[in-house]
Amino acid sequence: MRRAVPAALMLCGALAGCGQDAEGAAGYVPPPAAPAPATPAPATSAPTAPAPSTSAPSTPAPASPLGRPGGWRVTTYYTALESLYRGERKAVRGCTRFHCSHGKEPLGSYPEDFLKVVQMEGSGRITAGPQRGRYLNWSHSVGFWLDDTTRDSRGRPLKAWASAAADRSVLARGQRFAITGCGEDAHGRPIEGPVCAAFRNARWTVTDLFRPGYGGENHADVYIGEEKDTRLSESPYYTTLNRATLSPS
Repeated sequence: MRRAVPAALMLCGALAGCGQDAEGAAGYVPPPAAPAPATPAPATSAPTAPAPSTSAPSTPAPASPLGRPGGWRVTTYYTALESLYRGERKAVRGCTRFHCSHGKEPLGSYPEDFLKVVQMEGSGRITAGPQRGRYLNWSHSVGFWLDDTTRDSRGRPLKAWASAAADRSVLARGQRFAITGCGEDAHGRPIEGPVCAAFRNARWTVTDLFRPGYGGENHADVYIGEEKDTRLSESPYYTTLNRATLSPS
């Protein structure tokens, strides 16, 4: 499985990158949990009978699905953590500041497998050396650059289990949606219950747009945060939801 690259990874001027702001640098943000049911307050007096109603109670109509039910493909992306990678170190060059493109300044040396993930996912947090705590970001149109955060195509930090990308012709920027049906994995098996529950409990907002021609019809890409103790590529949450259903939220 490989995701299409959002516009945040393709736009010039370094308004790019997949990741999480430095405030969340402590590690991977866990998936949202379903809210606990409210506990009723103890009664202080005998309950009184409700007044008779002259009309039937109204029930809000369920929101219509976005597009065709079961017609979506949802992919995931994340921020890499340097300490989880052990490849041979390789020096990279790029930009040392935010507003820059295809710079030639030395940015340090990093594990080759870490750099490979950064180029696939858009960003990684540096955990050793003089740039420790900062982010190494990458985009096709900008190259590598150092930053204090990772950014969507408007320069704002992405939010774990909240930020998403899509083609502008499919979902407009600012569109909020929920994944109401998880569909199946790449092997045609239903998405596991706990994994599906995590995606269903989240509420996503389109903050990024795919570069034209990279997203595809009925395709959304959702951000699941930053690695912590293990590589997210080995997590069940790093997956593709085929034949998913989306609804406005």
